[in-house]
Amino acid sequence: MDFLKEETKRNKKTYDAFIKLFEKYDRIVVFRHIMPDFDALGCQFGLETWLKENFKTKEIKTVGDNHVEFSGKIFPNVDKVSDKWLTDKPFLAIILDVGDKKRIADPRYEKADYVIRIDHHPSEEHVAKKQIVEPEMSSCAEIISNLLIYGNKKGYKLSSKAARYLYIGMVGDNGRFLYNSTSPYTFNIAAELINTGLNITKIYEEMYTKDMHDLDFVKYVISNYHISEHGVCYYTLTDAQEKQLGITCDEGKENVNFFSNYQGINIWCSISEDVTEPCFRISLRSRNYRVDKVANQFKGGGHEQAAGCQIKDLTELPSLIEALDKVIINGEK
Repeated sequence: MDFLKEETKRNKKTYDAFIKLFEKYDRIVVFRHIMPDFDALGCQFGLETWLKENFKTKEIKTVGDNHVEFSGKIFPNVDKVSDKWLTDKPFLAIILDVGDKKRIADPRYEKADYVIRIDHHPSEEHVAKKQIVEPEMSSCAEIISNLLIYGNKKGYKLSSKAARYLYIGMVGDNGRFLYNSTSPYTFNIAAELINTGLNITKIYEEMYTKDMHDLDFVKYVISNYHISEHGVCYYTLTDAQEKQLGITCDEGKENVNFFSNYQGINIWCSISEDVTEPCFRISLRSRNYRVDKVANQFKGGGHEQAAGCQIKDLTELPSLIEALDKVIINGEK
């Protein structure tokens, strides 16, 4: 089966509508979620690059918060866009990888003349006039990639530069093809992106090579992890510990997958204090067990094997671990 053709056939009408909107608007702004990850940034800059390369006379902007480790290194910094620029002329807002209004990194998408959304997170909130939402996809980058591959038929080009960003987004969100959300379709998309001339060895080096000072963080994780009776492994980071290690709350989740390959560990998570909320932000991962339902119970959400949530303080931690233990006991896969 040609999975790309099947997906294109299903969404062709919306693809055509999106491309017409790209052609119509002289100003386009690309939005995504706060505290961006590989997928959010990969989607944002992959689409921005494609738009700039194919519509050279248009004004294309990316907005949102930068990522302390990714921005300026793996990805460019986002644009600084004034309120005046956003009101001078009508613009098209493209919202990527987020459906929750509270998590859209820049609320000024509401100033747009027209709003569209591309996402793989289900959401009941009405954010856009037109959207493609594919919860079964392992990343938002997969959806955008197929849209841009379809653009080839319209005379537009997907360059290796744009493909690089999208590939980073895809493998970042599916754990380098390890999660159950990875499908034959995923590999079809990966093949199309690689065929633009990608050096995937270099890409993985850029994504995952760490500095020597990161060993202190690894040492902390190894020395301070806990495992529940049923195989929930976790580590916690208070604000003081984050400062001592020289990391941010967002960086606190970067070693969450350290425990992914150990027998007897069924679910693994990082718990990092965010004093700006205040709360503790939690990243949940699993090979087989569903963690999304637990995330929903604790002010979060996500995918079956990869989700995020939060607790007000560490007094709520036992309840979280108990809920995850129940997932394992009940065999919720």
